[in-house]
Amino acid sequence: MCEKSDNHFGQAGQMKSSDGNFDQVEISECRDTIVVAACSTRLYRRRWLIVFLFSSYSLCNAFQWIQYGIINNIFMKFYNVSSFAIDWLSMIYMLTYIPFIFPVTWLLERKGLRVIALFAASINCVGTWIKVASVQPNLFWVTMLGQFACSFAQVFILGMPSQVASVWFGSDEVSTACAIGVFGNQLGIAIGFLIPPVLVPNVDDINELAQHISFMFYITAAVASLIFLLVVFVFQEKPEIPPSLAQVALRHMPTAQYSYLASISRLFRNKPFILLLISYGLNVGCFYAVSTLLNRMIIEHYPGEEVNAGRIGLTLVIAGVVGSLLCGIWLDKTKSYKETTLSVYLLSFVGMVIYAFTLNLGHLWVVFLTSGLLGFFMTGYLPLGFEFAVELTYPESEGTSSGLLNCSAQIFGIAFTIIQGKIINHFSTLAGNIFLCVFLLIGSIMTALIKSDLRRQKANSQPQTEGIADSSVNSQDGKSLPVKEGKM
Repeated sequence: MCEKSDNHFGQAGQMKSSDGNFDQVEISECRDTIVVAACSTRLYRRRWLIVFLFSSYSLCNAFQWIQYGIINNIFMKFYNVSSFAIDWLSMIYMLTYIPFIFPVTWLLERKGLRVIALFAASINCVGTWIKVASVQPNLFWVTMLGQFACSFAQVFILGMPSQVASVWFGSDEVSTACAIGVFGNQLGIAIGFLIPPVLVPNVDDINELAQHISFMFYITAAVASLIFLLVVFVFQEKPEIPPSLAQVALRHMPTAQYSYLASISRLFRNKPFILLLISYGLNVGCFYAVSTLLNRMIIEHYPGEEVNAGRIGLTLVIAGVVGSLLCGIWLDKTKSYKETTLSVYLLSFVGMVIYAFTLNLGHLWVVFLTSGLLGFFMTGYLPLGFEFAVELTYPESEGTSSGLLNCSAQIFGIAFTIIQGKIINHFSTLAGNIFLCVFLLIGSIMTALIKSDLRRQKANSQPQTEGIADSSVNSQDGKSLPVKEGKM
């Protein structure tokens, strides 16, 4: 079971039972005279299963985002379409997200995490089987349809890491849990860079090429089907007892008090969040553009190196995975959200500059090194943005703030991919990468201007809950309720 706080609650009396534990404590909210129950917190071992299952279906979906782009030239030949058409098989992930994120976050608020997880896993599974049926040169529209289904599934996935972390994890591990959630997406992209060039070699025989593509699609469909079944039977909505004081406050908020549209309106009036919204979009949009166009950039300077292009992409993302996990652990230890976010952003800019000016030196080992440096900071920034947003916007829904961040990233991702692609075609890869460097510099400046108002940390550090109706928690002695890990 859980341990309960020895703190005194100022507004309502505390009742202590004979066994030394505190019974339920009632807290009156002065303004609205609302009486709520002050609940202790508890951590369940099952939380690790939930976050790793989420990471699994996120991985499967993210793999499919880049599986076409990293062998762009091969799919151009198979379907007899332009490189821009193949680019859209990646960009459709970004485009689909923009109109659907708002109804999906509304659904999250109304139905919860389990329903969202079921939608994500099932739609992703359907998309993979549609693509299995698209392995003919005249069926490009079918593969686009399957990719659209997978891109729609992504809307139910991309903004969820911070939501899963907040609902299931304690205040001292929430950033690490968010990083693990993002890890699934990053690892999926990494596998998407590595596996397609190996499974689908650049052969001239179209029938042989079809067999290789079909094999890749069947493997993806089988994995997606298995993950869907696991989600159906294993994924749980939320723990019975909340893991943190912030979640206690949110659970006691009256349902009638919450309005999705009012929440969106408040977020757009939050100036620090708006600065983060734009700067996050600039950083992640640059990452999307680099990932989508990586094959074209590498092949231009190193012809015939499709497999190494995939390995360079793998290096980019694996370094980012390490960066994400280290940043998550660092945040949980230090709570230095703005300082860490700004430092990583500036180093992303430096990494992009180095990558841009060394890509054409003629040495692949240099490209591996610089892409690893770039990925460590640029991809490592992802969970930092999520968690900083949750801090700036508490008690607004984590799904809503993360959804808006990702919407910004998709918009900038589409714009940067199209513009950088045109710059590469008409000028050079160097010019295209300098274009991205400029916007990373702008994003760094905007991040420096963000006022650090860590609202969730204030809620978790204050044991007296006053005014639950407006989800604020007043200070008592600066200590949060202790928690003990319980069984699943």
